[in-house]
Amino acid sequence: MRRTAAKLLAVAALATSLATVAAGTSVADPASLPNSQDIVGVGSDTTQAVLNQLSTDYNATLTDPNAPHLYSWDAIPTGTITTKAGATPITRPNGSGAGITALNGNTSATVDFARSSRGRAATDPATDDFIALAKDAVTWSAVKGGHAPAQLSAAQLKAIYQCTTTNWTQIDPTLPSATIHPILPQASSGTRSFFLGAIGNPTLGSCVVTGPQENEGVDPLLLNDADAVFPYSVAHYLGQTVGGHSTPSDAVGNLTLRNIYVSPTVTLTPVTNGVINTAFSNSSFGRVVYNVLRDAEWTATDAHGTALRAIFGPDGWICNDAVATADLKSYGFLPTPACGTAF
Repeated sequence: MRRTAAKLLAVAALATSLATVAAGTSVADPASLPNSQDIVGVGSDTTQAVLNQLSTDYNATLTDPNAPHLYSWDAIPTGTITTKAGATPITRPNGSGAGITALNGNTSATVDFARSSRGRAATDPATDDFIALAKDAVTWSAVKGGHAPAQLSAAQLKAIYQCTTTNWTQIDPTLPSATIHPILPQASSGTRSFFLGAIGNPTLGSCVVTGPQENEGVDPLLLNDADAVFPYSVAHYLGQTVGGHSTPSDAVGNLTLRNIYVSPTVTLTPVTNGVINTAFSNSSFGRVVYNVLRDAEWTATDAHGTALRAIFGPDGWICNDAVATADLKSYGFLPTPACGTAF
């Protein structure tokens, strides 16, 4: 099981609703090597922190030390990991795409599920099941006090990432004359692929810089860049700020979430009263996040399949337990009635 800190940090405004969250906040990666029968996941940065917490709290319910426990390996740092006892070492998967690739390149002896912040892609095997976990949303972010406006439309964001709009004055002549710096997370990021789809699948121009870890505003490319534009998971941002789950390397830095302009009378605001705005999550910028499993194992009647469904299924612990629900909310996500449904 993971070592835990003494007390979960939370703001007073959410103290009541989060009172059932476990008293500890889990650290990155399993504290000891999981056993061969344990359920182990890799992949998305967006959901790694909440899966760490869910792992801690699920494992605390188990009375049999030999029962399959739940563990999750973070997306970074780079390098090789041995995911469980007897597993073949693999390169640590960073991002949804890399996690799904690792899932399909190995067996349950190494990887049991992939965290994914995107839905099924045309290139994903039909033998994979995307099991709904929670609702999230993605917006754009910019440095507080920088040159970016409070809102941009999807079309404006598309033009920025196509590098046809390169100066803030092209958006509004009253804005400072400064070159816009469109930045994206690494290529396997599910948040990156979802965001680009939400703004109209731009053909990326030569001005776009790729590299920072998703949902981390402390990267030197972002920290003090007054002209940076960077996609950000709303839930992860809330987990870092409202939920108090940031670390020195997993923090918002100076970034703030910005609005999506729809029409002269409609502006979508990502956050209201410390939670994801329902209207925003129901827009094209809202998304479901998933855990991806191999269908043959998800539907199997053996002990492994039973363990997977007991954790991730519609009647499983994550979708029904009050502590799990509180965990999801504490890390910024919205529970969804589709939880446990395979897509």
